[in-house]
Amino acid sequence: MYFDMSYLLFVVPALILSIIAQIGVKRAYKTMSRQYSMSGLTGAMAAQSVLRYYGITDVRIEQVSGKLTDHYDPRANVIRLSEGVYGSNSIAAIGIACHEAGHAAQYAESYTPIKVRNSILPVTRIGSYLGIPLALIGYWIPMLDFLIPVGLLLYSFIMLFQLVTLPVEFNASRRAITVIGETGLLRSEEELKGAKKVLRAAAMTYVASLAVTFANLLRFLLIFSRRRR
Repeated sequence: MYFDMSYLLFVVPALILSIIAQIGVKRAYKTMSRQYSMSGLTGAMAAQSVLRYYGITDVRIEQVSGKLTDHYDPRANVIRLSEGVYGSNSIAAIGIACHEAGHAAQYAESYTPIKVRNSILPVTRIGSYLGIPLALIGYWIPMLDFLIPVGLLLYSFIMLFQLVTLPVEFNASRRAITVIGETGLLRSEEELKGAKKVLRAAAMTYVASLAVTFANLLRFLLIFSRRRR
C-alpha cells in the first residue's frame, strides 16, 4: 500500500495551523463578545459610523442569521451582520462590524487589491472545480498528460486569490481600527486592544487557508511530477 509522505510533511502541518486559527478566532470572539463597550453603540451603529467617516451614503446594513456570518455584499451594496453583532454593543461586535464597513469603503475607493481579486475570481472558480480533476485525468491517461500542468495552473489561481485576499482583509481591519480610534467608538485603550485581538484572530484564518492551499499545491506537484518522469 502506497503511503503519501508528502501529505504528512506538507498538508498535515498546514491543517493543524488552520485548526489552531479557527480555535483562536472562536475564543477571541467568545471572550470579547462578553465585554461591552462604554459607548453603548451596537455593531450596526458602529458600521454606520464608519460609512459616515468615509462619506458613504448608499450602503445598507442588515441583520442575517448565523454566527460569524458577517460580510459585505458589493453586488447588493449591503453590509450583513450576524445576530450576535448587529444589535450587540460588545467589543467584538463593534470590531467586526467596523471591519465589514471597511470593505464597503474599499469598494467605494476602488481599492486596487479588491479589483485584482475580483478580476481573477472567475478563473479561481474554474480552478476550484476543474483544476485537480484535469490533472488527475492527465495523470491516469498518458496521452492526455498535457492536462497535468493545465490543471495545476488552474488550481494555483486558488492560492493567488487567497494571497491577494490577505491585503484586502488586513486593510479592512486597519481602516476599522483607525475609525474606531479617531471617532471614539471604543473609549479606552483596553477596549481597542480587544477589538484588535478579534480582528487579528480572524486574519489568521485567512493566512491558515493560504497555507493549506499552498501545501496541497506542493503535494500535487510532487505527485504529478512522478508521472511525467
